Amino acid sequence: MTRRARIAFVFVVFLLAAGSAHAVGKARIAALQVALHARGTYRGTIDGMPGPATASALAEFQRRVGLAPDGVLGPRTRQALGKRGRPAFGSRQISFGMLGWDVAALQFLLAWHGFPSGVLDGHFGAHTDAALRRFQAWAGLAADGIAGPGTFRALGRPVPRSPLTFGWPLVVNLPVGDRFGPRNLRFHPGIDIPAAHGTGVLAARSGTVVWAGWADGYGRLITIAHGEGVVSMYAHLSRIRVAVGERVSQGVLIGRVGSSGESTGPHLHFEVRVRDAAVDPLPALR
Repeated sequence: MTRRARIAFVFVVFLLAAGSAHAVGKARIAALQVALHARGTYRGTIDGMPGPATASALAEFQRRVGLAPDGVLGPRTRQALGKRGRPAFGSRQISFGMLGWDVAALQFLLAWHGFPSGVLDGHFGAHTDAALRRFQAWAGLAADGIAGPGTFRALGRPVPRSPLTFGWPLVVNLPVGDRFGPRNLRFHPGIDIPAAHGTGVLAARSGTVVWAGWADGYGRLITIAHGEGVVSMYAHLSRIRVAVGERVSQGVLIGRVGSSGESTGPHLHFEVRVRDAAVDPLPALR
């Protein structure tokens, strides 16, 4: 076993020994990645997954601060990470203006439960406050912007899924590019399907159009409500062929692929939300 492989193995063993639930365990790794990124040693995606990149970044940080580069996140390493190395998630209430390990974990869990808060940086700012309040309302909690025991319990539940299924949202079957989940320092709330400019976009399920126009970031956007609190969203379009209030059937042409809004090239951004929580569309696509 190589030295790098030994470091990765020790790191994984440490995380498995932490005894946390699956989702919280991933949040712990994400919090470490955020802390190491702030210290300039981790340069990958904040994905909450253990692996050689995270283990190497941890060992590099330890070397920089004069600790044994053993890849183990012990008390001395946490202390060297400063405020971003503590406190443990769930050990205090979290509110606006705070900075720390637990804030990074909170941001990561909010994103996976459908409420991304912008950059995953461990700082509780306006975007995290807004995401937390939306999640609390979604979970039936008081939307006070303070993460306490009730919020922690709600974030420990399985991530939401769509109760409805969908057809393919393009006239051609193309591979998915970016998927739902972590992307660099942010969280991608849908899937991207690269397609030629002008490719036909289809209603993935029958429903009523509730938005058809420009939306910041999304560019030209269509949103269709399907019942049971579920909506589908079609973004970065070049053309919109439906109007608000129109009833559409599954498979009907509703627009054309484009690159409007915050987009680097022609593609369809397809998003599914359940009572405003962004969920992974892929399990619902037939």
